[in-house]
Amino acid sequence: MSQYQGLSRAYRPQTFSTVLGQEAIVTTLKNALRQKKTAQAYLFCGTRGTGKTTLARVLAKALNCPNLSKDSEPCNQCPSCLEISQGKNLNVLEIDGASNRGIDDIRQLNETVAYAPTSFGCKIFIIDEAHMLTKEAFNALLKTLEEPPSHVKFFLATTEVHKIPATIISRCQRFDLQRISTTTISRKLADILKEQSIPYEEEALHVISCFSDGSMRVAESLLDQILCFSEGSITEKQVSDSLGTLPTDAFFAFDQAFDQDNTLFAFTWASQIFTSGKDLSHFFECLLDHYRNLLSIKLGLLLENFPSALQEKYNKSCSNYTEEQLLYILDYLIEWHDKIHKSPCKRVTLEMALLNILRSKHRISAADLVLRLEGLQETPSIETEKEPIIESPPVNLIPKPVIEIIPEKPAPEPIKEPSSTIPIPPPVSQETKEPLTKNFQAKYDTLSRFAAVELEGALFKD
Repeated sequence: MSQYQGLSRAYRPQTFSTVLGQEAIVTTLKNALRQKKTAQAYLFCGTRGTGKTTLARVLAKALNCPNLSKDSEPCNQCPSCLEISQGKNLNVLEIDGASNRGIDDIRQLNETVAYAPTSFGCKIFIIDEAHMLTKEAFNALLKTLEEPPSHVKFFLATTEVHKIPATIISRCQRFDLQRISTTTISRKLADILKEQSIPYEEEALHVISCFSDGSMRVAESLLDQILCFSEGSITEKQVSDSLGTLPTDAFFAFDQAFDQDNTLFAFTWASQIFTSGKDLSHFFECLLDHYRNLLSIKLGLLLENFPSALQEKYNKSCSNYTEEQLLYILDYLIEWHDKIHKSPCKRVTLEMALLNILRSKHRISAADLVLRLEGLQETPSIETEKEPIIESPPVNLIPKPVIEIIPEKPAPEPIKEPSSTIPIPPPVSQETKEPLTKNFQAKYDTLSRFAAVELEGALFKD
């Protein structure tokens, strides 16, 4: 019984043309082979699953292949190519930098460098996870890396290039591998499923591609896992259940609740997320990505690498928001993404975050707020022109001229008992009272609104 081989190994690129997403690097290496200008050392750096070790192996094949094609591709049929593919070639030595990181291991490597290759080609040392070497080991490698024998070449691969000393980087040709696009990953996964005659949904492959974060190896491993989970076709629901992610329809339902002012949906959705055991940090990242897509459409940008059905759903949900609302929600989610880890009551925090997003529909933008405040400032002056504040001021409000009179000494009056009643001021006319009340009310509203902005940082409609 033959042993099963995972998709990431079974479909590993064996030629330059099958390496996806790294066209510039592939072109450079093929031109170097054609012009016979290969360097003594190469440094491949980038995130996981982008093809660092794969490129090193394909380049090793090309340097040792006697039947190299005109396009600088290895034949994959000669004994040298087959042995390198199987990891049995004595001219190509793969060293794990994590387990062979000491100075003694590098000393042994320096002693091995002097031996000539066993057959046609070069002797190649592939050091994977090179950033794990110690400082002393790097120093011991410097001289050999700078001036190796003509038949020796070094290929270093690392995911953390900042840990490689500058003295090592300066002696290598450095290639930074990019993350692979979701379209390229989806296309590769579709080719694998077609080859195995397995039906699939485009939305399912899109979810896998987004979840893999630009890593082809991760995407192929996830597809391998989902094939074991599902029976028959690959659907979006099966992918969501297998990976523990939320289906995209849940986010569009949240958009509909925002449009309908359904604040109860925040508590319902938070309960589903919390009880299902979803990672809240990953949920916030998905929600951020959802609103980022909506804002892109709102600004007139096209969503690349999206299935047509998913594109239509985003176009429909985009009409529920304004540009100011989307910008505010994105800022709000970025702020709460870090706070969710520190909160002792994660369920309540999630509910309040979703509830505030739904309530932000009635949030007044800064531009509208300025216009409203300017209108409030102009309102009292308009009312004053139409209705004068004081048409005929009462007698008790008109200042009387001060006339200095020297009174004569009055005759003594009999002492009266003090009155228990308080003197009542003269009544104010209704025409005078109403404009004063309106003026006071306008000033009060203006101060209240400024206070709301100062205290809460936001102003909501009544």
